[in-house]
Amino acid sequence: MTADTTAWHKTACILCENNCGIQIQTDGRRFTKIRGDKEHVATGGYTCNKALRLDHYQNGGARLTTPLRREPDGSFTPVDWDTAIREIAARMKTVRDTHGGESIFFYGGGGQGNHLGGAYSGALLRALGARYRSNPLAQEKTGEGFVDAHLTGGHTTGDFTRADVSLFLGKNPWQSHGVPRARTVLKDIAKDPSRSMIVIDPVRTETADLADIHLQVKPGTDAWCLAALLGVLVQEDLVDHAFLAARTTGAETVLEQLRTVDVASCAQTCGVAEDLLRRAARRIGTATSVATYEDLGVQQGPNSTLVSYLNKLTWLLTGNFAKPGAMQPHSWIAPLARYSTSPRRTPVTGARMPGGLVPCNVIAEEILTDHPDRFRAMIIESANPAHSLADSAAFTEALAALDLVVVIDIALTETGRQADYVLPAASQFEKWEATFFTFEFPHNTFHLRAPVLDPLPGTLPEPEIYARIIRELNAVPRGRLKLLHAAARLGRTPYKLAFAALAAVDKSTFGMAPYLLYETLGPTLADGARSGAVLWALAQGIAKQYPAAMRRAGHANADALFDAMLNGRSGMTFTEDEYADAWNYVPHPGHRIPLPIPELLGLLDALDTTPAVHTSDDFPIVLAAGQRRAFTANTIFRDDTWRKRDQQGALRISRYDAEQLGLLDGAFARITTKRGTAQATVEIDDRLQAGHAALPNGFGLDLPTDDGGTERTGVALNTLTDLAWRDPIAGTPWHKHVPARIEPLPA
Repeated sequence: MTADTTAWHKTACILCENNCGIQIQTDGRRFTKIRGDKEHVATGGYTCNKALRLDHYQNGGARLTTPLRREPDGSFTPVDWDTAIREIAARMKTVRDTHGGESIFFYGGGGQGNHLGGAYSGALLRALGARYRSNPLAQEKTGEGFVDAHLTGGHTTGDFTRADVSLFLGKNPWQSHGVPRARTVLKDIAKDPSRSMIVIDPVRTETADLADIHLQVKPGTDAWCLAALLGVLVQEDLVDHAFLAARTTGAETVLEQLRTVDVASCAQTCGVAEDLLRRAARRIGTATSVATYEDLGVQQGPNSTLVSYLNKLTWLLTGNFAKPGAMQPHSWIAPLARYSTSPRRTPVTGARMPGGLVPCNVIAEEILTDHPDRFRAMIIESANPAHSLADSAAFTEALAALDLVVVIDIALTETGRQADYVLPAASQFEKWEATFFTFEFPHNTFHLRAPVLDPLPGTLPEPEIYARIIRELNAVPRGRLKLLHAAARLGRTPYKLAFAALAAVDKSTFGMAPYLLYETLGPTLADGARSGAVLWALAQGIAKQYPAAMRRAGHANADALFDAMLNGRSGMTFTEDEYADAWNYVPHPGHRIPLPIPELLGLLDALDTTPAVHTSDDFPIVLAAGQRRAFTANTIFRDDTWRKRDQQGALRISRYDAEQLGLLDGAFARITTKRGTAQATVEIDDRLQAGHAALPNGFGLDLPTDDGGTERTGVALNTLTDLAWRDPIAGTPWHKHVPARIEPLPA
């Protein structure tokens, strides 16, 4: 790729699920200027400060440029690609043939914008007979997914640009975004006297500053707060009876239980004045539309799956589904999870797998056992679980107990240092890439990103890595590839007929489809867009599943849609729904939403006897392990110099607690939990309640130094967290509610 320092390259930010469209100017391999892409179909030029620092992702860290193999003494030896692929394939065969393919476990395949590799990983797993996988969603969203499967049958999204009432629950979109064009939308709501914003959060966040009502709950008591809101809605008859009768089943079962909620007692438990709770409930119950957003503040805290259920009842009981300003289902380019009311179970611990994902907090337990069905090998792609999952020491021990660990990443991460092989991937700006975070309604968009730079020499994109391993495994007969190669040369229609004929003869064709497409259709795509070949199959699926919505978006058929994907440098709209279409997404009989979830109603009924306090004399402070701030981001930044503020990752604590504990602003404190100890600089923060402290996300990486060692800045949060501290239904961790002891360090 010829360098052009004046050209603007269209691409997207990779730091959160919004993947805002951006443009980049380069000088050699440096990103010299970054700005929002005003032509982007989803974000229209909007971006936050973090996207402007992406040169620190591309050029700030120490990149890998050759495969590494661990030797018996623990050191790494650089090896060539052919050697690495040959040895990895042989060792995978050994694990498969000795213990079965189900003993090979896959983790990752995504990140915030690195999804094409994950699409191709499925073919490798199929070739190996592997069935179990997980990714960071299983630390966050699977409890919500469990609830979604029972209620609407799939993910829902809020229409905050039009909502009369916007409710943010454990969510600070001013910093964490998640809402497209988040700060613009929040300011628009705050400036409109006819609209309202309600925030439920123990911290007075920047979003809470803009809110009309801030329900500043005690940490971990969100379930009682929501139960009180629902109790008021039902007891004051603020529910939409016509909607419930026409569109739901079992409503009376839910209403009967909510009529008995003791609102005053719940208010006392959550620490919010009853009058304020009633005011918030009445505003929700009388709104013309309501949209809600729950996030990690509650999804990584006590009662998280119950909280998801109660949150969704607030908008279902008030009829806020499938209308402007309310909650909507949506189409997918590719579903990120499997929605099931009866999720599979893990092979050793029997943990539920909502969304088809192994809960992150049970992975170590699935390995550190003598059970015959334990996991024996891991493939880890675009993820760093030794740093990002609870109880780093236990997870590191689990990695050491495996027969084989293969890590695919752009750098030698904390997880890579524990691997048997580390394979260097091209960065997200050196290859064709995309995100499957397609969450919008009625216009849903997708963005296939062209490379900004050539791959760093010695690196490969993940689809090519998987293809090379599959070739070495001889998993696909050459005759099939020859047939599809010949058909691809004749054009798309002959190719589709040949693919369908092959699938009719051999059903395994579908499981190996990403690899087959990469090898045969991929080379025919212009501009080296080989990794985009899998989108051809996804376009066929969209044409079959959402034909009218696809045509309304301007695509006559699947081939036209595929071409639009390949050519849409600022993204493209792939479906355009009408509000009546929303009900077609509800898979239950009669497209009705079944409201009772007996297991969760049982937890609601038990709130009277459920502990609301989890601290003790030994650990009297609730630590939120992972707070989003202006200069924190996912650890995709392996470079601390991008931060202009809070460069050490301060421990924020209330003024009251600082005075009680003898902590001084700017001094060092020791943080101790059941699992570990760390130290951090103190920052007194009046936004926090007494008894509540917070450490930021994104710190604690062991980054290489010039002398060949490593240096850690800030706290590695999961040296403090406990893998047993998790939701009983979805297994999601309670990272935002870690009992801790905080004390001053001697001067």
